[in-house]
Amino acid sequence: MSPRSASVNEELRRRSRERLLQAAVELVDERGYEATTLGDIADRAGSARGLVSYYFPGKRQLVQSAVHRLMHRTLEEALEREPRSEDGRERMARAVDAILRLALDRPVLMRQHMAGLLQAPEGFVQCPEQQRLGELLRDTVARHGSADPDADYPLLRALLMGAVYAMVLPNAPMPVATLRAELFRRYGLDGELGVPPAPEGTGGTHDRDLSRFFAT
Repeated sequence: MSPRSASVNEELRRRSRERLLQAAVELVDERGYEATTLGDIADRAGSARGLVSYYFPGKRQLVQSAVHRLMHRTLEEALEREPRSEDGRERMARAVDAILRLALDRPVLMRQHMAGLLQAPEGFVQCPEQQRLGELLRDTVARHGSADPDADYPLLRALLMGAVYAMVLPNAPMPVATLRAELFRRYGLDGELGVPPAPEGTGGTHDRDLSRFFAT
């Protein structure tokens, strides 16, 4: 049997890493961060346990990367959904709504993510998944008309992170409608733009199948 080419090996590594990211999101969403072990993640992914440490320094970094991957794919799907729009205001509205909906549908996962950002000694992990998310948010502010996307993108990121934190704060969550209205006011968006998240109590989308966000 001929040895695998470098490109085939690279593709196999990419798929292996993707499976670990998907497994991490699924398990933290189901059980919470503390109840999820690296061994659990490797088993769910069908990977050898040693592969986890090969790709990630630890559980906190793996979970951060996994959630950033989910956020990136959620945002990408929202921006490219039909009917597609190149209008900067519509794209900004879709971006805001996508992140708010993610927090509404997956409060446990997003609460654990926010706690991890605050508790991790290394802080904010500049992983490839976070960088792709950042590029998409930067493009969003640029299309919205920003004269300085490099300065305005971190502000959008901070505002979205603040809104997510407010939504998932135990015992004192803010209503998604209030946060959406404030973000829309901040960016001069009409309320009919975007795709409003389902009101609390209606069940939202709550689609537990995350596989489409990690499709190869």
